[in-house]
Amino acid sequence: MQYIKAPMNYIGNKYRILSQIQKWFPRKVDLMVDIFCGGCDVTFNTKANNHIANDLNFFVIEIYKEFQQLGIEKALAQIDQTIYNWKLTKENKQAYEQFRAYYNKTKNPIDLYVLMCYSFNYQFRFNAAHEYNNPFGKSRSSFNSVMRENLKKLQGVIEQVQYTSYDFREFDYSLMKSGDFLYADPPYLITCGSYNDGKRGFKGWGEQDEKDLYEILDMLSTRGIRFALSNVSHHKGEKNDILLGWRKAHKYHMHKIKFNYNNCNYHTKNSRNTTQEVLITNY
Repeated sequence: MQYIKAPMNYIGNKYRILSQIQKWFPRKVDLMVDIFCGGCDVTFNTKANNHIANDLNFFVIEIYKEFQQLGIEKALAQIDQTIYNWKLTKENKQAYEQFRAYYNKTKNPIDLYVLMCYSFNYQFRFNAAHEYNNPFGKSRSSFNSVMRENLKKLQGVIEQVQYTSYDFREFDYSLMKSGDFLYADPPYLITCGSYNDGKRGFKGWGEQDEKDLYEILDMLSTRGIRFALSNVSHHKGEKNDILLGWRKAHKYHMHKIKFNYNNCNYHTKNSRNTTQEVLITNY
């Protein structure tokens, strides 16, 4: 299957393991809710009659809303014009820093997307004041031909998605009914991902968040709504006992996912310390 790659490098994205997790997804779905959608790789590649992509990171959500409103062709034209106007290149650090200062005053979503394209590792990073603070991606980052093609492939796809930005506890789950499907890819409690440390301008993820999410998933299950939860059961000798205990108590199904975490330094020479990604389903 040919997958659509989201046009942004969102940390924790599931693009490389889509085939593994989607083989466990329901075949027929009316409404699909991606409650921690991030860059939307899962949203864009899951068949359903209707899609809602939700994420607390409203900056990303606003970018996709802007892509929808403008249309992909106009968005691309605006991206190209912005790059030209600001003289952005892989080597022009001064232009990048001037553009970053400009964005932090104006907060235009398309400008944020362009800024991300020239930043270190193409990441979204914000300080506590919600100012973008990712450094320049010297000699590496730019709005390249691959990103352009990924954005073009969203034509006809992005229009089918409704975007929202709520804390997962505040989302209106009354919208969902039997036959619908929720996918949850929250920050992982026992990993060291920077999205989980509260230093990206958004609060971190703790045990209470984990328990609150499981409570919501249990509620959906009692209403006949299917869910799939991505998480990590083991990491560097640690176990997510909250996850494992909850899964066992409710007799949910746990599927092991193969994924190489070398880029995150999650693997060690001791095989007992490797990270085990899992997908929990209630069907």
